[in-house]
Amino acid sequence: MKKNFGKQTFMYPMPVLIIATYDENGNPDAMNAAWGGIHDTNQIGICLDKSHKTTKNIAARKAFTVSMADAVHVKECDYFGIVSGNTEPDKIKKADFTVTKSEFVDAPVINELPMVLECELVQMSDDSDYIVGNIINISADESVLTDGKIDAAKLKPICYDPVAHNYNVLGEVVGKAFSDGKELK
Repeated sequence: MKKNFGKQTFMYPMPVLIIATYDENGNPDAMNAAWGGIHDTNQIGICLDKSHKTTKNIAARKAFTVSMADAVHVKECDYFGIVSGNTEPDKIKKADFTVTKSEFVDAPVINELPMVLECELVQMSDDSDYIVGNIINISADESVLTDGKIDAAKLKPICYDPVAHNYNVLGEVVGKAFSDGKELK
């Protein structure tokens, strides 16, 4: 028997995304967002409240990066979600992170996080908090590659558990996509 929970924002997995932008003075900022994912082919969609400095920066610069939060940097990534860039202008520095300007978009790449999507703004809804970006480039550190491909077991991306308010690591292989189901054909 299943238990009903009513309307909730429970979904598994909820990736922990670190959104990085430049402000009007060229200072880097970052925030933690869990409400995002692939929107369409080569596009990402993210729900960001309009009160966030990051949302204002995206509107002004028309670009942002999305790094995958990882198990190695849980403390820093959580910090980006509990401190507002509206009140703390040096969040990245306080997290002891550094940035490099993206080669592809007008946004910072956080050097310490091993995987990043570099995105240009496509749509920012006026009547909701939904942002869509074209993924212009994805880059990953050699340390998280196996045979030249991103390896989730090495990346150790984390997801947010909206019920227990925990971060969980993804990466354990339990099956092969587009293959295991063939047994049932």
